[in-house]
Amino acid sequence: MTDLRNQRRMAASLLKCGENRVWMDPDRLEEIAKAVTRGDVGILINGGAITSKQTHGISNARKKYNQAQRKKGRRTGQGSRKGPKHARLPRKEHWIRTIRPIRAYLRQLRDDKILDAHRYRDYYKKAKGGTFRNKQHLKSHLLADNVQLKEEKP
Repeated sequence: MTDLRNQRRMAASLLKCGENRVWMDPDRLEEIAKAVTRGDVGILINGGAITSKQTHGISNARKKYNQAQRKKGRRTGQGSRKGPKHARLPRKEHWIRTIRPIRAYLRQLRDDKILDAHRYRDYYKKAKGGTFRNKQHLKSHLLADNVQLKEEKP
């Protein structure tokens, strides 16, 4: 087997690619071995005995998979987070998500005549003050206050 490192190096320089991308025709190796100058190698390149392999692209498969996982809510652990807690979900947005269901439930209880206006106002103010963590917490307070709640339909 002849040493073609010099020819490979010159071909890489002429083809403007890396040495690993240089392809040499296995049927014309003797002819390539006789090429000593850059001019000789250039002639072989024009003749098709030496060419450059196509560059490898980067697959998007891993990226697509990870995006699909993020869409499902995965990959959101501590190590993936940048910025403080309230930069990701502002305090106001969190409050809105908490208070709206509570107020809607209180409104429904008032309209169904389960709560009278005074009691409704009392619980409304407590909700505004942040007493209840969520709707279930409000229900537990109402049950402790002997308010007869109906079973909700799913």
